[in-house]
Amino acid sequence: MESNREEAVRCLSIAQKHLSAANYSSARKFAQKSISLFETPEAIRLLASINSAEAAGGPAAASSSSTSSGAEAHPSASGSTHRRTNGSAASGGSGTAGGMGGEQREYTPEQQEVVRRVRACKVTEYYEILAVKRECEDGEIKKAYRKLALALHPDKNGAPGADEAFKLVSKAFQVLSDPQKRSIYDRSGSDPEDRSSGMASAPSAFRSFNGGGGFEGELSPEDLFNMFFGGGGPQFANGGFGGGFGPTVFTTSFGPGGFRTTRMGGGTPRQQQQQGNAEPRSMFIQLLPLIILFAFSILSALPNLFTTPPVPDPLFAWTPTSTYTTERHTGGLGVQFFVDANEIMRHPVIGAELARDGIDWRKLTAERNPAKAGPALTKFERVVDNTYTQKLYTECQAGTDRKMRLKEAEIGVFGIGTDWAKVEKISKEPIPSCDELRALGLLRS
Repeated sequence: MESNREEAVRCLSIAQKHLSAANYSSARKFAQKSISLFETPEAIRLLASINSAEAAGGPAAASSSSTSSGAEAHPSASGSTHRRTNGSAASGGSGTAGGMGGEQREYTPEQQEVVRRVRACKVTEYYEILAVKRECEDGEIKKAYRKLALALHPDKNGAPGADEAFKLVSKAFQVLSDPQKRSIYDRSGSDPEDRSSGMASAPSAFRSFNGGGGFEGELSPEDLFNMFFGGGGPQFANGGFGGGFGPTVFTTSFGPGGFRTTRMGGGTPRQQQQQGNAEPRSMFIQLLPLIILFAFSILSALPNLFTTPPVPDPLFAWTPTSTYTTERHTGGLGVQFFVDANEIMRHPVIGAELARDGIDWRKLTAERNPAKAGPALTKFERVVDNTYTQKLYTECQAGTDRKMRLKEAEIGVFGIGTDWAKVEKISKEPIPSCDELRALGLLRS
């Protein structure tokens, strides 16, 4: 489509830069992206040049050196060119001090110490690589990366291993600056890329920094460096770091092309106004399920608002205490229990019923049925009977299980050498709770 032409041209320009730096894989990737967006003869010819250059063994490195003299080189491209030139010279055998060929790269003891410290860390010790604490804020991570990236960039630091140290720092920043990846890393302690295959990643031609502090897609160490210090890397908005996408996105490229500005997104003021008018309605639609759920909760609770809560039964005990001194017996099973007579007479239901019948438990003896019990007292005594029988069932089951364990322990596995008289004695041991249940007719013999 014609709308993709501008982006295709941008990808083609990036591919040319990678080709000049002898980075054939990246050059091929951007060339293919350019063709997929908008096919042009230039992109097809460039893709063929990339394939032939890679097959020939690196003539593009020489062309990179010749083109760099005509115009100011891109920072990341020049770093790649120097590294490639040194490697090529070393393979050619024309070495200088230290066995390295080509241009001598200078460095200071301080730069060498930074390289040594970073490379001494494990590849997944991201906090140690950036020299920050695990609980540090995003701003501290960005500040640490700025400092280390300037100290380790191959264009500024010629110490052995500076390239690898720079990549370690860039990888650490790429993980810790992304809240989701940082959370995964804090939990697992391993590279989150191994566990985030389901995360959405943008195409390489659209790598960008979002306003939430994370990176969409994958970024190379050169791209990260360029985001902080300028260059032809990813696009960033509003001329600031982490500012989010705005109406204008600036991409910079050094050389004959100068600065290039591309407008994308943002929308017109009228569109923004329409979006602002639609926001309240959209918010209401999003909250509608919660509103309905809240309304149903209120409606379901309405019946309870107009009903009287049940009155709890009086407390009682099976043995007399300083509080429960009044002895009574139920009218059903005749179970003995003890209550606080004052509490019974103050009870809003049972006490009112007894007062209506002219009965005062505070003046009664331990007779079983001093008078005919009313409905409320009958219900209370039924609760006492049920509680008592449940207690007996629990004790009876526990006693039966105990006898079974004793018999099994005495008999053993095969019964060899068993004292059967002792087994018989265990079987005949009485269980008082079971005997009482039989007396009440609640348990068969």
